[in-house]
Amino acid sequence: MRQKIRIGCGAGFSGDRLEPAVVLAEKGELDYLVLECLAERTIALAQKRKRQDPTKGYDPLLERRIESLLPLLVKNNIRLITNMGAANPIAAAEKIIEIAQKQEVKIKVAAVSGDDVFEEVRKTIAEVQILENGLPLDNYDILSANAYMGVEGILEALASDANIIILGRVADPSLFLAPMMHELGWSADDCDLMAKGTVIGHLLECAGQVTGGYFADAGKKTVPDLDTLGHPFVDVFVDGSAIISKVEGTGGIVTLATTKEQLLYEVVNPHAYLTPDVSADFTTVLLKEEGENQVKVSGGTGRPKPSTLKVSVGYQAGFLGEGEMSYAGSNALARAQLAGNIIEKRLKSDFPDLRIDYVGVSAIHRTDFDRQIEPYEVRLRVAANAPSAAKASLIGEEVEALYTNGPAGGGGARKYITEVIGMVSVLIDRHKVIPKITLFEC
Repeated sequence: MRQKIRIGCGAGFSGDRLEPAVVLAEKGELDYLVLECLAERTIALAQKRKRQDPTKGYDPLLERRIESLLPLLVKNNIRLITNMGAANPIAAAEKIIEIAQKQEVKIKVAAVSGDDVFEEVRKTIAEVQILENGLPLDNYDILSANAYMGVEGILEALASDANIIILGRVADPSLFLAPMMHELGWSADDCDLMAKGTVIGHLLECAGQVTGGYFADAGKKTVPDLDTLGHPFVDVFVDGSAIISKVEGTGGIVTLATTKEQLLYEVVNPHAYLTPDVSADFTTVLLKEEGENQVKVSGGTGRPKPSTLKVSVGYQAGFLGEGEMSYAGSNALARAQLAGNIIEKRLKSDFPDLRIDYVGVSAIHRTDFDRQIEPYEVRLRVAANAPSAAKASLIGEEVEALYTNGPAGGGGARKYITEVIGMVSVLIDRHKVIPKITLFEC
């Protein structure tokens, strides 16, 4: 077993920049590169694409990422782990092989599936209770159900010597924990090591957040060169301690402050951060600056993994209708408010959840400022949910009609109709979720 490995995180969500992963693969001296590209709603949308075309359903940027990364992965002997398989890891693996053949590169790809539990959930839908609201799941028109798998499938794929491991729904920290276990000889029964690895994975999983991207606040928390923000890598040692850093010369910073913010990100109970692999206690984590852009992570304790797995369920939530109109110049706010009042009188009875925002005044926090302001320009935004696209279209139509039927000076009208995919969570017995490994070579 090795005493240390280096893992880089090249993406923290599906639409993340492509360049930071290339920089890591080229200059980071990595053993592993992880691309974390799958959010809750992302996989439900991917399931819809797969139903429309069985050869799709993987991440839309898969081809572009692999085309730029593959030569560097092979040249520098870096193994890639990613959840860009989304709803269709098999098709994703086949696409990677196709790209490798065009580049005349020999690789082995392992596709890890088994997270799709739609049929299992549908069989017992009347008995399943939603975590967020306690309602039975059969009140919803479900489109997808994907369980958060842990390290098991990744470990099996790593044992196959695959160069690239592509998955669907898996817990984000598990993408990082699995190679630690594989290379450093950690046992899944050692809850403290599982917790330490989970802490490290959690710190890296959002990529540019820990190097200052989401941390930055103009004039208050300065982060240099955000236009060339580097993504992080971590040196993990056999005892579970680690040092987080970034490639020299890239933008951003790695400090106690950026690391602390990421440590607390999306943590509901720091005493019991639940993953499929462990219940981790984040209150026992220690952070220490080791040098410029170097933070040491140690500590972290754990308790046994839960008997159930979380399942993200996507459901059909109707359609969102939107309309926008801008007002500028003298009396802009009063004219925008007059337009909003007209829309409310015409639509409120048919759209009980009608929302009227004045962008630039109170659209985000939904409250007026303490002091009186008179903005030079305001954008009216009207939105409401509807059961059909036809009804949703009425929102934009009414806003557009303000051109000649509303206050003076309106312009830049836009109207949108968006199909809405809602998300809820349920639990499933972990023994009903069985990872399956499919190997491809060229």
